[in-house]
Amino acid sequence: MNEPTPILRFAPSPNGALHLGHAYSALVNQHMAQALGGHWLLRFEDIDTARCTLRFEADMIEDLRWLGLEWQGEPRRQSQHLDTYREALDSLKSMGLVYPAFLSRSEIKAIVSHQPDWPRDPDGQPHYPGDERSWSDKRISAALEEERRHAWRLNMQAALERVDGPLTWRETGYDGEADTAIIEADPSRWGDVILARSDTPTSYHLSVVIDDAIQGITHVVRGEDLYEATAIHRLLQQLLDLPEPLYHHHRLIRDEQGRKLSKSSHDTSLQALRASGYGAAHIRAKLDLGPYQKSL
Repeated sequence: MNEPTPILRFAPSPNGALHLGHAYSALVNQHMAQALGGHWLLRFEDIDTARCTLRFEADMIEDLRWLGLEWQGEPRRQSQHLDTYREALDSLKSMGLVYPAFLSRSEIKAIVSHQPDWPRDPDGQPHYPGDERSWSDKRISAALEEERRHAWRLNMQAALERVDGPLTWRETGYDGEADTAIIEADPSRWGDVILARSDTPTSYHLSVVIDDAIQGITHVVRGEDLYEATAIHRLLQQLLDLPEPLYHHHRLIRDEQGRKLSKSSHDTSLQALRASGYGAAHIRAKLDLGPYQKSL
């Protein structure tokens, strides 16, 4: 029986300009795809329609091609598949695993501000302190009929009760195969995570696992800042009966203060580097792909 063709993906959000960190991740995906004898896809995670624009998307494509990168097929745009994510959310609702949460960010902050030991997720955000998960159907229906703003949160305790055995993921080495480690996943550290909002039928966590399954992604290659989030993704894959890809979390490109690069912090973009005279070869050398190049 033939093994499936390895498929990887690079999935930026078109809400700003690409920087060196994005370039590094895209290049790592290309090198690992080549090492595995597979290919990689381009996906635009553009569910934030207020900040994501076609202009940023076009600029990203131009930057990637300037770096000498080529992907297979047309890019997938999450904004064109909201019905697909809504169906997945409805499936979780039918299992009784999600509930509408009506507390705003400011209300959450006020509730936990006087409780220094309140549990927080790996990103430092407080676990949701509301009690809507225990509301009656009648009370929930009344609140929804009032069209109050809300988020749909995963009932973590109920979700974990549906999982048989321990949750794990497989973390691969530089070539996507060797030195694979089995990592224990602990989604409970995240509390009742947001899976959608009243004005958007999905979130990063929900859409990413749906997209990876639909696109047949066999190897998820991304930055180490998403390492802990893999626990949530593995849980959703189990709940929705989705395939489990291999994972590889690469190092981040950081500034002189050790802070990871960010579009929101307006770190130097690839466009600005190009305008100042940098060439694609210089950028590649500056990023030092090291062990990924050795794996070819």
